[in-house]
Amino acid sequence: MNFDDIRTAQVSESVSFDCVDGAGQTMTLPGELGYTSTDPYAVTATFRTAGGDVVWTFARDLMVRGLTAPAGDGDVHVWPCLDGEGQAVVIIELHSPDGELLVQVATKDVYRFVNRTLAAVPLGTEGEHLDLDVLIGQLMAA
Repeated sequence: MNFDDIRTAQVSESVSFDCVDGAGQTMTLPGELGYTSTDPYAVTATFRTAGGDVVWTFARDLMVRGLTAPAGDGDVHVWPCLDGEGQAVVIIELHSPDGELLVQVATKDVYRFVNRTLAAVPLGTEGEHLDLDVLIGQLMAA
């Protein structure tokens, strides 16, 4: 395959992350959902905090499936829900050795983001966007 013919697609969506603590209190953080065709199987959630950006990377397929049904195994779970006001949200639950975070994002924002990633790289075509020579070089340099 000639990778010179493939253009790099980047998708980003500014969102508000409503972070919910164990007591049910919420704190809203600005952030961004991101995607690039150079890492076609992954999406990122970037939380803008006073201490700097915090970035989580997880499978795009998890976000796609989590729009309509509970999805996830391990450190990241995603599922559709309604917030306290009856608005459609997507819940993203993140687990790390340092703790857990439950995040609500408006479904319309996640849906728009996911559709834009699918327009850039349709499901099942991700492998066409991987340059294995570059990946092997990165692994060998590590």
